[in-house]
Amino acid sequence: MAFISGRNSWLAFMLGMLIGFFTIFLLVHNITHSFRVKAPVAIRSWKTIEDMALLEKVPHVHQPGSSKVSDDLSQKVRVLCWIMTGPSNLYTKAIHLKYSWTRHCNVVLFMSSTTNTSFPTIGLETKEGRDQLYWKTIRAFQYVHKNYYDQADWFLKADDDTYIVVDNLRWMLSNYTPDQPVYFGKRFKPFAKQGYMSGGAGYVLSKEALNRFVKGFDTGVCQHTTSVEDLALGQCMEKMGVIAGDSRDTEKRETFHPFPPESHLTGHFDKSFWYWSYCFYPIVEGPQCCSDLAISFHYIDPTWMHGLEYLVYHLRAYGYDHRYQPPLPEAAGRLPVTHEKKPAPDIKANETSSS
Repeated sequence: MAFISGRNSWLAFMLGMLIGFFTIFLLVHNITHSFRVKAPVAIRSWKTIEDMALLEKVPHVHQPGSSKVSDDLSQKVRVLCWIMTGPSNLYTKAIHLKYSWTRHCNVVLFMSSTTNTSFPTIGLETKEGRDQLYWKTIRAFQYVHKNYYDQADWFLKADDDTYIVVDNLRWMLSNYTPDQPVYFGKRFKPFAKQGYMSGGAGYVLSKEALNRFVKGFDTGVCQHTTSVEDLALGQCMEKMGVIAGDSRDTEKRETFHPFPPESHLTGHFDKSFWYWSYCFYPIVEGPQCCSDLAISFHYIDPTWMHGLEYLVYHLRAYGYDHRYQPPLPEAAGRLPVTHEKKPAPDIKANETSSS
């Protein structure tokens, strides 16, 4: 009997310990959760699709200061941004680009496999999947050439998980004129004599480069030979005499990046990693990896589109003179002001699909 009584006491003790531990765990969890800072409703709402219009209320104002140089460049270096996306990504990824960095573009177009008039997106009459990326790219550039050729000087392609600092892009592009057959991005080297630009980091074609790309398919010089979008486009560029440009800054630091900022700044790429054999220019790891006038980063979490927008356009260190202030290129002074900056045209009004 003593043995049974002792055993029951031990079981009661262990049960009490478990109940007590579980109670304390719930109490601590509830306390810490109650103090957890929640994202503003305008950013949170996309997760429940309760009211997507709330994202329009995310402020897009900048602190008082001189933006004359960037304002002038926005009229001289007109950039059309088209975003490669898909139906399932519109309200999980693309919506955050729509209300963050794409507002700095002169024209913004979202390209998908099917048309969505409410977002809106342009349907390219393709299927979805990685094997369709080059078809989407071909038809997107054909559509832009047909409908927006005179509304921009440079034509940027970006994925729906890429962040672009459009003002830094304009600074880099102001070294050139849109009649030059050139395109820029994160330059890789295998499989093409002059290299090609990473698709994830984004790439930008001059007006002449766009013209030659479309002509390449009209004449049969370029064809859909592989689904590897960025390589295929680079091979077509090479055939059409379009130069793979050097987008590094005056200190020879990269501006287009195929990974998030933390990967380049604090990460370490193993020597067996494909990145070492792909990069056209020497890889630099750590703080000197990236230009102070960086243009793009890839694999950005959707809500971090707003975080980067804040860090780029709002956060400042008081009393700090920026260490890197390259002069505006001389060529920028000779660029004509063609049109004042206008909002993106209403896609619904002239919706067509490229063949």
